[in-house]
Amino acid sequence: MAKPLVATAPFTGCFGCHMSLLDIDDRILKLVELVEFDKSPINDIKVFTRPVDVGLLEGGISNDENVEWLIKFRENCKILVAVGQCALTGGVPAMRNTVPLKECLEEAYLKGPTVIDGKIPNDPEIPILLDKVYPCHEIVKIDYFLPGCPPSADTLWAALTALLTGKNVGLPYELIKYD
Repeated sequence: MAKPLVATAPFTGCFGCHMSLLDIDDRILKLVELVEFDKSPINDIKVFTRPVDVGLLEGGISNDENVEWLIKFRENCKILVAVGQCALTGGVPAMRNTVPLKECLEEAYLKGPTVIDGKIPNDPEIPILLDKVYPCHEIVKIDYFLPGCPPSADTLWAALTALLTGKNVGLPYELIKYD
């Protein structure tokens, strides 16, 4: 029988949730026995090769390219999981939401203390910034949410193995408490 397929994506964030996934230590060998990764920085596959069973998303949505890829994830994943505070709320990148985008760009590229001969980048290869950083669920339907910054390796392991084996994803308090 074919292994379930998993895809992952980092959007606007720090890549900490992917690091947490890799921090499952020796269980990574068990994970490789359980699943096959499709589009993911873990295996460096950059596009979907086929529909997948579970998609794990980290990071907020801050530019047009993020929106495009998030929509592709929703179209290609049976189950979509927002992982970490940036995916759930916009996280630290959403701190820019309190300042108009024009002012952010001016401060970063024209007026900032380290700017010399500033110019706001406008290369067509650079994704266009959105007016704010959005949580994933404001763009597409998300099936599960794993809080944390980042969620622990144990939390990711428990959620992923539950999803892959058809069990209830209800996680014990110890895995999702942050007090």
